[in-house]
Amino acid sequence: MSVLMDGIVFGESPRWHDGRLWFSDWGANQVIVLDADGGHEVVATVDSFPMCIDFLPDGRLLVVDSGRQRLLRREPDGSLVEHADLSPTSRKPWNDIVVDERGNAYVNSIGFDFPGGEFAPGLIVKVTPDGSVTRVADDLAFPNGMAISPDGGTLVVAESYANRLTAYDIGTGNRRVWADTPGDHPDGICFDAEGAIWYADVGNKHCVRVRAGGEVLATVGLDRGAFACALSRGDDPRLFVVGQNWGGTESASPSGQVVAFPAPAPGAGRP
Repeated sequence: MSVLMDGIVFGESPRWHDGRLWFSDWGANQVIVLDADGGHEVVATVDSFPMCIDFLPDGRLLVVDSGRQRLLRREPDGSLVEHADLSPTSRKPWNDIVVDERGNAYVNSIGFDFPGGEFAPGLIVKVTPDGSVTRVADDLAFPNGMAISPDGGTLVVAESYANRLTAYDIGTGNRRVWADTPGDHPDGICFDAEGAIWYADVGNKHCVRVRAGGEVLATVGLDRGAFACALSRGDDPRLFVVGQNWGGTESASPSGQVVAFPAPAPGAGRP
């Protein structure tokens, strides 16, 4: 494991895009781009709560503004504009996002006030390029990370409270269990070029690579909670993990890090 960046307040949603790693720092209200040499720059500031990010096919950044229940779009001049209003569907916290090759953004809401609220099932909406919002899935036990398969036909969502990865056939909505994750609460996920999925687990401080059906192929451990992961593309693939301490005694300084591990296969699909 190599540490690429320290001092992150609360990192989430790593995305490999244009040869660099992008991620959000909730605690600093920022979206950050990290270079291979460890240099970084802030590319967006959202004064509410920049939860998770992904990219439209033309390269424009989308940001889930969870605090204001909306989806923002970063224009070429760096300005942020509203891409879609999510509040009519749910005023509960909005979470992860993944965008397909046609520019449809899938965004999920956990369905209840976390961590103090009473549990309620979450949902997924599809936001079309013109900003219209349609509910496409319900009854999810804390929907978290999402990814689209390399062939573009399957949307997978991590159900953190159900200890599983759940798949939907894009177009028909047919739902099935992609993999059970007994003892783990999967958070952020990503596909690799061999069709396996890596998922991050906060409580168990690791990332796990699994096949459809649940066969465990590899596990990498951290010294703090693993919140989300992303894979580089091309030769010499690496698994990037965003993690920080969660629960217990709060540290006086930020505990967030971006770390990298060698990976057996590069990223594929979306994000």
